[in-house]
Amino acid sequence: MKSTKIQQSQYARSLIEASLDPLFTISPEGKITDMNNATVKVTGVTREQLIGTDFFNYFTQPQKAREVYKQVFEKGFVADYPLTIRDGELTDVLFNGSVYKDENGNVLGAVVVARDITELKRSEKELIEAKIFAELATGIAEEAKIKAEHAAQIAGEAVKTKQQFLSNMSHEIRTPMNAIIGFTKVVLKTELSAKQKEYLLAIKMSGDALIVLINDILDLAKVDAGKMTFEQTPFKMASSISAMLHLFETKILEKNLTLIKEYDEKIPEVLIGDPARLHQIILNLLSNAVKFTNKGTITTSVQLIEEDKEQVIIEFAVKDTGIGISEHKIKTIFENFQQATSGTSRLYGGTGLGLAIVKQLVESQGGTINLESTIDEGSTFSFKLPFQKTNAEAEIEVGTEELNTEIKNIKVLVVEDMVLNQLLMKTLLDEFGFERDIATNGKIAIEKLQKKSYDIILMDLQMPEMNGFDATQYIRNEMNSKIPIIALTADVTTVDLAKCKAVGMNDYIAKPVDERLLYNKIIGLLKKPPLTKEAQDELINKKIKYIDLAYLDRRTKSNSNLKMEMITAYLEQTPPLISLMKESLDNKDWSSLKATIHKMIPSFSIMGISTDFENMAKKIHEYASLQQQTEEINEFVMQLEHVCSEVCNELQEEFNRIKMSNS
Repeated sequence: MKSTKIQQSQYARSLIEASLDPLFTISPEGKITDMNNATVKVTGVTREQLIGTDFFNYFTQPQKAREVYKQVFEKGFVADYPLTIRDGELTDVLFNGSVYKDENGNVLGAVVVARDITELKRSEKELIEAKIFAELATGIAEEAKIKAEHAAQIAGEAVKTKQQFLSNMSHEIRTPMNAIIGFTKVVLKTELSAKQKEYLLAIKMSGDALIVLINDILDLAKVDAGKMTFEQTPFKMASSISAMLHLFETKILEKNLTLIKEYDEKIPEVLIGDPARLHQIILNLLSNAVKFTNKGTITTSVQLIEEDKEQVIIEFAVKDTGIGISEHKIKTIFENFQQATSGTSRLYGGTGLGLAIVKQLVESQGGTINLESTIDEGSTFSFKLPFQKTNAEAEIEVGTEELNTEIKNIKVLVVEDMVLNQLLMKTLLDEFGFERDIATNGKIAIEKLQKKSYDIILMDLQMPEMNGFDATQYIRNEMNSKIPIIALTADVTTVDLAKCKAVGMNDYIAKPVDERLLYNKIIGLLKKPPLTKEAQDELINKKIKYIDLAYLDRRTKSNSNLKMEMITAYLEQTPPLISLMKESLDNKDWSSLKATIHKMIPSFSIMGISTDFENMAKKIHEYASLQQQTEEINEFVMQLEHVCSEVCNELQEEFNRIKMSNS
């Protein structure tokens, strides 16, 4: 029996010592009767010294310890009561106690465990601190986001203000320059003394230089604002390059230079790209070559570099034997306002913007540009551009017709509000031998069209009462007239050919008006075939094409049934979306407008609709996100409605064509 009791005692001691937390027993009077080694370690007091002492004296708040001790004996137990042991580290514990009794049920004392929660509290504290920090960081981030959005809004408004300023300044500067240069050309054709001619030529040269400066600044502004757009139209590369080089032949002969042309005959006859921007790039490079070369040769080279089933990569090069560029300047020559030397501007003129614009135009089309140069030996500017291959015919090209005053009986309606420009257009058209009437705004133009027939309209875009876009839309939609319309504008930052096409214009020409270009555009639209309504319809329909199904052909692998299925899906979904788009705008239901435009955008690339119109749709989406009702969003929605309607018409024709070929 004695051995069993010893074993039980050892077993009980083992259980007590197994606890890593302080464990002790207390009498009903609150005196410590036993404890484990963990208690000795925490309190720093020996076992002999602990026995018989008041247990609540070992806590930082003795009164709370006294209360919990009473609760143990009153209730029989206590769970998770927080206390702090008065030791060197002030250990936080959760007090858990339970009474123990003898065989007769009499309470002998209580067993207490003080569970160490120091690490738990530290983690809890860190968690709270982390939460507070996260909330603070979130607040800071939210504040930063608000500031960023505000800054972006201010920056956006600044860009818009800058663009509006440039647009206004462009119009204000170009309008008088149009008259100055135009009338100077007119007077130069009259009988003049040598001295008068010298003075007038000086005026014309100054005006031309000023126009170059204006064009450079405004082109750069368009690039910076991301508004530089690129056409994707079929054109003949060889004839396009040839016509452009023809412009420099006189100047090259004047300087006794030799022009060498190298053209790779392996280049496909018709390619898809932006001939106007290509001209702008090469004209800039050729202009520099002629300017900085006083003897020797200028060589233009056009070579096929790569070709596959869908596209070609062509390398264009302009090589001169001019003054050359130093090696340290080659790295910065494509930056804004950079020239070869500090004296270049003084000796040769120029803004230092031409090459910066060239680089932007090349890289924005997915191309690369390179320069090799040696001082006093010359320079070679080369660039590579991709072009899509096509089986389509090139769009009708404006030729370089000489002024032929034998071509008569062309009746022109000039819609222009500025008196000086009216007078200049009268003078030019009289010189061409054309009949002309003047309307000071779009409303008067419509009234004149209702009373008299004309062969062509020259339409200014910015006018009071009714502008050129509204007037053209009325002529096309309400009067159902197919008369060719050429836009006249001084505001080159907003003249977007896609925008002009969207309302039904055939072409545009920038002010100051070049008389030969104006003549060529008029004759180009009217002379082939002989002027008949059917011929005009054919010309206009060929000029304005809204879809290019090359992408759809690739995606469907020319499977006619699948192609018809996709066209049908577009024709079914688009008209309701157009209606919903207009209705949402009328009701200022911005979330509905945003959602509708979001559904429309993916179909643009699938149906080969110009990226200009896709960008227009994205602009509407942006306005809807900002919940802005502006004149521009109204105009964009109107244009998009027209474009999508025309796309549906073209797709229906394509659907019928495929169906006929399958039957």
